[in-house]
Amino acid sequence: MALAAAATSFPPTAGHAQEAAERQWNFSVFLDGAPIGEHRFRLTALEPGSRSLESTALFTVRVLGVPLYRYRHEARELWRGDCLARIASDTDDDGTRNAVRQDFAHDTGCLRSFAYWNPAILVSQPLLDPQTGKTETVQVSREEDGVVTVRGQPRPATRWRLVGPKYPIDVWYATGSGEWVGLDSTVRGGRKLSYRLP
Repeated sequence: MALAAAATSFPPTAGHAQEAAERQWNFSVFLDGAPIGEHRFRLTALEPGSRSLESTALFTVRVLGVPLYRYRHEARELWRGDCLARIASDTDDDGTRNAVRQDFAHDTGCLRSFAYWNPAILVSQPLLDPQTGKTETVQVSREEDGVVTVRGQPRPATRWRLVGPKYPIDVWYATGSGEWVGLDSTVRGGRKLSYRLP
């Protein structure tokens, strides 16, 4: 689906995420259905039109109780309106470390990261990878709606697929409210990575 067409049907606008002074998404993360950790997001309203986002991911993949893979990612983002103004992130991908420190001038255009909490990313090109600091062109399509378990309850949700140079990502938004409620991706080795709100 072309992005222009998608704009007519994506979830309620990012302003939905600005209604509260602070919002949190504390996702449990699963690999092929087995719990491997969590990814937490905290969005805080600052002066009018500005927001800060803090996110922390901690994953450990074990086999027979033995840790085989560890991942840690921390990011801090400053948003002005729906545009990314600053990012600072630190990542330890099983021993491979990477740090990103970037500022963005809005007079050169509006850049967004893979900020799944903000439906405006569905009509944005390209998107910034907070782990690498590089921008990636993605294709966005509306997929078949479904039901996602949210805090123990089944909820109808719309599904959007982002396809970039790495792995496809399915992002789920609650029908009606537009709240970000889940994520699924096929990762290395054909394994399924899932985010769910416990």
